[in-house]
Amino acid sequence: MILHYFSSAGWEEWGLYERPVIRESMPVLVDEDLCFEDSAGPRPTVVMNLWLRELPVSGAPSPKSWRTYAQALKGWAEFLGARRIPVFADRQRLRDALSMYAEYRLSGPLEARLSPASWNLAVKTLSSFYQWAAAEGHAPTVPFSYVRQSMTRPDGARVEATRNLATVRTGNAHATRKYLEKPYADLLMHALAGNDPAGERDVSFRGRETGRNAAVIGLALSSGLRSQEFTHLTVYEVPPLPRRRTAVPVPLVLAPPTAKGRKGRSTWIGYEDLARVHDYIGWERAATAEGSRWQPRDPLFVEAPTHDGALINGTRRRWHTLTPAERLRLVAPGGGSVLLAVQSGGKPFVDWATVLRRTAQRIRDRFDPSFPHVHPHVTRHTFAMATLERLVRGYYQQAAQLVVDTGGDDALALYLTKADPLLVLRDLLGHTSAATTQAYLNLLDTQRIYRDAYTAAGGALAVDADAVAEFEGEV
Repeated sequence: MILHYFSSAGWEEWGLYERPVIRESMPVLVDEDLCFEDSAGPRPTVVMNLWLRELPVSGAPSPKSWRTYAQALKGWAEFLGARRIPVFADRQRLRDALSMYAEYRLSGPLEARLSPASWNLAVKTLSSFYQWAAAEGHAPTVPFSYVRQSMTRPDGARVEATRNLATVRTGNAHATRKYLEKPYADLLMHALAGNDPAGERDVSFRGRETGRNAAVIGLALSSGLRSQEFTHLTVYEVPPLPRRRTAVPVPLVLAPPTAKGRKGRSTWIGYEDLARVHDYIGWERAATAEGSRWQPRDPLFVEAPTHDGALINGTRRRWHTLTPAERLRLVAPGGGSVLLAVQSGGKPFVDWATVLRRTAQRIRDRFDPSFPHVHPHVTRHTFAMATLERLVRGYYQQAAQLVVDTGGDDALALYLTKADPLLVLRDLLGHTSAATTQAYLNLLDTQRIYRDAYTAAGGALAVDADAVAEFEGEV
């Protein structure tokens, strides 16, 4: 079976009356003989493609999700085809095949083996496909069995959930969640800036773009942005630097098209990290982009930019309406990309995985052999853990209370004085449910936090003493 990704380029030469109504980059499954039907009628690939085409309006707007689902369907269909089992066979035959498929994927050849999490995702995909196909009259049955379970949400509410019995148990999510403790996060930031662990200039380092790398990764560590979010952030969407240093973070609004699930949200960035970003914009970035002649294919020229939007090819557009693909085509008034991070010549820079991998390797080679491997999403987990600890300590609430007590009208400060720490972090990370955010609680060394707070208070806080006693003896 062939997995193809649709492109409408050149459709006028296909002998069609109009452009096919298919989304760009939509996966298309095709049998090896390139036929979609035979004497028996339409083949299963036709039904699979119909389901894939409905994903954007069925809760899966991301092209990455489409690819993942298409690959799961392809693997299942190829497994069935090799055993001459129809995709829409009777229930018992499909369940027998599913049992064999589980053995093949979970304990079969190494090249075909899936992790438990990947297997569960494949099961979820196939279950959704068969449920849809049965409801639409394409499939006679659904080959999965389900059980209803009662769960308690973090807010105490009881909810009913359905579990597919074909899924397997995995390790707790928090057990494999990777983040950087503060000493390692500081070491990473020093290395990105071209410094040694003490913060002094590393004269042996010959790398470039140190201001850019430290500014953007510092932004990610301070705001919890996903890789796609900070990679496609424009320089005009960076919030202005407050005139005076503030302990309360500065709000940072994200455009829906760049966020996961196209759900825009507001997070924040610390004053010092924002100042570093503005230094990069004013110095290194300005020198890199000055006089740039870079232009992408089908450029979008920006005029009269503001924090909210700009004239783009003569039409007023707001930044929060632009997709990541459109942002990569934006050309600033003075030349070069409008994205925050640019490389030599003014071209947009997007390869943060390589920057972090190489920096982590340099730290291991030069300074600390135990330094972990780092990828862009680690910065998000690091932000979550650091922010949750500060929220639990009450740092942000105390800083916000100072603003409120002095007559400030900062909405973020007022929010911080009232909100539950876990719900604050949920909002910052853009999680739909606090149940997802709650996974970070299992990583938090609450006993140490309370002990440190108690010691800092000189042992004068009885409440903190009780909290310390509560966690005594725990591992």
